Amino acid sequence: MRQSPLARFLLGVSTIFYSASLCPCHAQRTAGPSSQQPAQPQQAPSQAPAQSSPQPPQAKKPPVAGPTAPQSTHYPILLLVQGPTQDDGNTWTVRIGLRGPERFDRTHYPPIPLEPADVIREGSTDTWTYHAKDTQTGAAVSVHLRREACSDAAAPATKFAFSAAVEHAQIGSAQGCARIATELFPKINNQPTDDDDTKDKPAPPTVTNFKPPAVVAYINASEKLIMKRGTAARAVLAKGAYQPNLSRDGKRLLYTADEKADQRTISLYDWTTGKSTLLLSGAVQQPFWSPDGTRIAFRKFDGSKWQLWVIPWDAPEKAALVYSGDVTSLDGWVDEHTLLIDDLQALSWIGDDGTVKQTVSVAELYGKDQFRPSSANTVRVHPLNPDLLLVSAESVAPLGGSAPKAGASASKESAKDAAAQPGTAFFLYEIESKRRVVLSPPNLSCSSAEWSRDGLQIYFAGREPTGTAMTIYKMFWDGTSQLRVQDGYSLVIGQ
Repeated sequence: MRQSPLARFLLGVSTIFYSASLCPCHAQRTAGPSSQQPAQPQQAPSQAPAQSSPQPPQAKKPPVAGPTAPQSTHYPILLLVQGPTQDDGNTWTVRIGLRGPERFDRTHYPPIPLEPADVIREGSTDTWTYHAKDTQTGAAVSVHLRREACSDAAAPATKFAFSAAVEHAQIGSAQGCARIATELFPKINNQPTDDDDTKDKPAPPTVTNFKPPAVVAYINASEKLIMKRGTAARAVLAKGAYQPNLSRDGKRLLYTADEKADQRTISLYDWTTGKSTLLLSGAVQQPFWSPDGTRIAFRKFDGSKWQLWVIPWDAPEKAALVYSGDVTSLDGWVDEHTLLIDDLQALSWIGDDGTVKQTVSVAELYGKDQFRPSSANTVRVHPLNPDLLLVSAESVAPLGGSAPKAGASASKESAKDAAAQPGTAFFLYEIESKRRVVLSPPNLSCSSAEWSRDGLQIYFAGREPTGTAMTIYKMFWDGTSQLRVQDGYSLVIGQ
């Protein structure tokens, strides 16, 4: 049957109205498209009425509740948490990046890299707790942030957006503030590049403003004692010298040499004159300049044990006994009136008046089943931080990956026996927190680690565990940027 124009118009309006009544319900459905049935077309009436009465609107179905939108627990921006330490007034900072806590810095300590973990937000409040792990020791770290006005006690006029509390399982806890650190955002480069080599380039070093030593002394591959100022180098003694020690001004060098059985000499080499002067002879060794360059400490054997003695540098006849206890090793001056000694039981700070100021047991220093005491071990106090020690020690277990490849079966057995021998390594030790971090490369047997004068670099001697050749290396105090310096060992630093 043919429909009139009016009937076709009313049919279209009815269809549109019916479809519109279905849209809100359809928008709230959570089922997939396959569960929806297409609307059936409405049959046209056989005869259109003269007047059409409006149909009552259909009741809207209540919307179906969808899944809750995910809510971020992480404050999505770079933050810098900072504050003073507990007692000494030095500062600390924790950097929170887009993944969570990334790095923990303290004044006069190397940075601690952190591995972010979970983030907990307390309901809908502006309070977050970030968890992380000290990647060097595995200790747990947490940072608690609250969005509230905060000011630093050292600068009360400065206002921060967050209050903060940091907890390190080894180091302890501290209170501070946090701010949005826009200066920490990395530079974004949207320019395309065809240089694939840039992907393999190492990250830039984390240490800046360091100063390379200007004056050093060392024993080269030919066993000659060398003193070097800038680019000028001199051979001080052809052979037989050891235990070198430079004055802070870099002008005078002390060294020990064997004279005969159980007899040694301590001599002084002056760079200005180019001559050596004999200071002491007998059962003496391990000379160390005082920080002000006026005195020399050394060990002397009294027939039963080694003791601590001190002399004026220009009057060796005025030698004086400072400490009559057993001194297995002398590790130098801590300050102008304190020396560091080791008796294989404890590390002791001895005043120049003979008093014992402080001790650290070797069990605390070396740890369980990791390192062991030895007269060949050395301990060096950080130039700016008396709490931070650089320790070179014999390891209890063999160094990993030390056995070289060998062809013959006999060579394999030799390599196996050599690899089973304990090696030497160096580590950082914090006296207060007892935090220990091994820095020496695992593929080298390392010894004689020394601080640079700025405390940002470490120089050490390394060799393959089954080899004999010694090489001098350097690295930053956070273990980065290891570089070969030259052949030799026993490097000491003046300026």
